[in-house]
Amino acid sequence: MQENWPRPIAICVVRRDNKIFVAEGFDSVKNETFYRPLGGTIEFGEYGRDTVVRELMEEVGEPLTNVRFLGTSENIFTLLGRPGHEIVLIYEGDFVNGVIYDTPSVEAREGDAVFIARWMQLSDFVDGRFPLYPDGLLGMLTPPFPRHTQDRL
Repeated sequence: MQENWPRPIAICVVRRDNKIFVAEGFDSVKNETFYRPLGGTIEFGEYGRDTVVRELMEEVGEPLTNVRFLGTSENIFTLLGRPGHEIVLIYEGDFVNGVIYDTPSVEAREGDAVFIARWMQLSDFVDGRFPLYPDGLLGMLTPPFPRHTQDRL
């Protein structure tokens, strides 16, 4: 993470009923478990849509389909005591493989790091039980829904 420049990232929200597929993270400085849809840094010359397709394949080995743009969030935060700044392109998509929709959690990888990705109830974030990042994402996923997602919840 460069401290003097915003990092462009793209993330993908995948839904199953009233759940979303998220990566679990832990900030030991804040003693906080938090969640974020999977995705990562947009590489030079790469479109955000292509980033989420690549990242989910790398992280959980699952191809995506029906990838569509939801919006953008500017996320200024502190993680592990260090400041961060991201410009986040937010997409929504579907897994091609239906089996992952019936799997409560999977072991995911980012390089040598291993983390858990799991299905979480959207209501757990709405009621404040767990933080969902980036800032502004929850507002995109809860009423009033964007038109194209109303029939999917």
